[in-house]
Amino acid sequence: MAEQKRRGRRAAEGSDTDEFRDPLSNYDPIVYDDGLELALCEAQVADMQITPFATYSASLTIERAIETMATNDFFALMIVDEEGRLAGIFSERDVLVKVAEQYEQLKTHPVSEVMTPNPVVIYATDSPAKAINLMAIGGFRHLPVLGVDDRVVGILGPQRMARYIHEHFDDRAPQQAPPTAEGA
Repeated sequence: MAEQKRRGRRAAEGSDTDEFRDPLSNYDPIVYDDGLELALCEAQVADMQITPFATYSASLTIERAIETMATNDFFALMIVDEEGRLAGIFSERDVLVKVAEQYEQLKTHPVSEVMTPNPVVIYATDSPAKAINLMAIGGFRHLPVLGVDDRVVGILGPQRMARYIHEHFDDRAPQQAPPTAEGA
């Protein structure tokens, strides 16, 4: 009886000679409500304006970091370690919360003492929707963008995000997701 059940199950599942069929291959392509939704879900952060950017050493003094921010209209500096990997971010929020009241005592100290270590990051291959989510949920104004090698390749801030949304906002017609490599 057990042998008959096993044979019956095998027959129901297909025989060993049947060709494998990918169960995910018969799905209809995603249709998005408009071009903005398509761009947010299917594009990559790398498709957005994530440059120019600059990185700075963790030994940079707080005074020099603030001067750099003021001179260049930067709202955040990406701080890297000796190997060039992201160690932290020093933002206008860090200046206001950690430095402003004690500036004279802290100005010669390294920025590494007051930066935000190990910040939340986004990868260049992630979707713009994920970047918006991280910024909104986490309350971050700036996200360092890393490449697949975990090295800094850019920075994403509110102005760049707003520009990207504005560029795709007028695409109101329904949009179909591009075919995958398997479906092409």
